[in-house]
Order: sequence, then C-alpha cells, then structure tokens
Amino acid sequence: MADDVLGFVGLGQMGSRMAARLLDAGHALVVFDPVEAAVAPLVARGARRAASAAEVADLSDTVLASLPTPEVVRMVGLGPDGVLSGQRARRFVDFSTTGPRVAQQVAAAFLAQGRTSIDAPVSGGITGAEKGSLAIMVSGPREEFERLEPVLRVMGKPFFCGEKPGQAQVLKLCNNLLAAAALAISSEAIVMGVKAGLDPSLMCEVINSSSGRNSATQDKFPRAIIPRSFDFGFTTALSHKDVRLCVEEAEAMGIPMVVGSAVRQMLAVTSASFGPESDFTSIVKVVEQWAGVEVGGA
Repeated sequence: MADDVLGFVGLGQMGSRMAARLLDAGHALVVFDPVEAAVAPLVARGARRAASAAEVADLSDTVLASLPTPEVVRMVGLGPDGVLSGQRARRFVDFSTTGPRVAQQVAAAFLAQGRTSIDAPVSGGITGAEKGSLAIMVSGPREEFERLEPVLRVMGKPFFCGEKPGQAQVLKLCNNLLAAAALAISSEAIVMGVKAGLDPSLMCEVINSSSGRNSATQDKFPRAIIPRSFDFGFTTALSHKDVRLCVEEAEAMGIPMVVGSAVRQMLAVTSASFGPESDFTSIVKVVEQWAGVEVGGA
C-alpha cells in the first residue's frame, strides 16, 4: 500500500492525530470533516481537502474513519453522500467504536459491491494517537489485514482478532467496559480512604504495589483526578456510549451484565450531574458528593 492514496474522515481529537502521523510517515492523504478548523491544519501540512466522505472515496484507494457514534458511522459509510457512494476506494477501515452489529451491517453493504469494510477500533486515548502507540483491534479478511498492517503500524500496534466482521468491536467493548468499571470501583475505594483520612496518592502507590492495581489507580487518578484537572481526554458521553453498547450487545447474546449495568448507571449519573462533555474521570465527583469529601493531593 506504499503508493496508495489514503483518505481520512473524522478529524476529532483522535482522528486528527492519527491523520497527522500518516502525513509524517509520507502518505498521500485526502481528508474530510464538517468542522473546518479540524481540516485546515492538515491541509496546511500537505493533505488534500475533500468536500464529503463520498469525495474522499473518489480520490483515495482506502478510506479510514474515526467517528463518534454508530449512527455517524452508518451515515459516513452507507449514507447518500458516504464512502460507499464514492467510486475509487476499495476498502473502508473504521477506527470507531460501534459494536459488532453495526460493523456487520457496514461490512455486508460493502461486500455487496465487491468492496471491503474492516472494523479496527482503537484504544490508548489522545496520548496513544499522538505517539503512535494505540492498540488497534482488527477484524476482516486476513489478506486485507496483512495489506493494511504497515499503515496501521504508523498509528500503533495492530492485533488481528478474526475474519468475522465485528469481532474486533466485541473486544473493544470488553476493554472499555473493564476500563470504566475500574474507574468506577476505584473512585469508591479512594473516596472511602480519603474520608478515613488517608492520602490518595499514598493509596494509589500502595494499591499499585498490591493486588488491587488497575488502569485507574495507575494512570487516571495520578494524572487527572488527584491534581483535580479532570482532563484525561475521554468524555463521559463516549464512555457511557461504549458501556451501553457493551451491555446491550451482551444482553442480545444472552449474557447477563449485572456489574456492567451498574457501571452504565454510574456514567449516566455522571453525565446528568456534570454534562456529557465532562471528562469521564468526573465519575469520582459523584462519589465525592455522596460522601461529602474531595479527593486531592496532600
């Protein structure tokens, strides 16, 4: 794929950084986003501007996308001015988190036209997108994965999850459920310790040397909660969406999600209390309000 023209649709916090890495690696890039301020910096660096997702697909061989919701993915992929309407691109690579059923629907529509759709959700946040250290979970035809792998490695470490559409989406939902659950239960534990007079930084240090260590105590508390910055870079709305999708998909498969449902409810309360655009680390504020204490450095 060294000589292929790449397209990129969706230049938000994640997509803009992923697209920038492709430019840095020397790839020819066509970009589209409805927000002009997101497009301009990449065009200034050499990307070609397109007026729609369909035009991106007319000007590129492979279209990559990083989009916020399953509904937007359907519109960008299958809509009247979407990627499937373009004539040149033969494959669509979706880095979004949509759940397996949407990935299967999009893959079937592309297959009907003799094209390929690959679901490739990512994990690692803004920092991972900037550094090219994302975990990229991929499902689709193996030969397409092998063809794409050099491009994916510009942005992170790809993991082939299987040839069935949606398998990567299942793994991504499982990961994000675990991340949100770790944050929710760690918030309860750290708030309990603070109310008992313990220093939260000491708590994290001890927990991280013990059996309770997790992604929240190792990263989110030290970086965004204890300093009170609440700027980890992932919104409550997106976390709530991912956990909701996970619970719904599990229930459709006949798998009860007792703990997952509680995490979904905690995120719903956080969204109602602090707004959907709040950082998802704000979940600790809900517990703080209930407990009447505040987590902060000594």
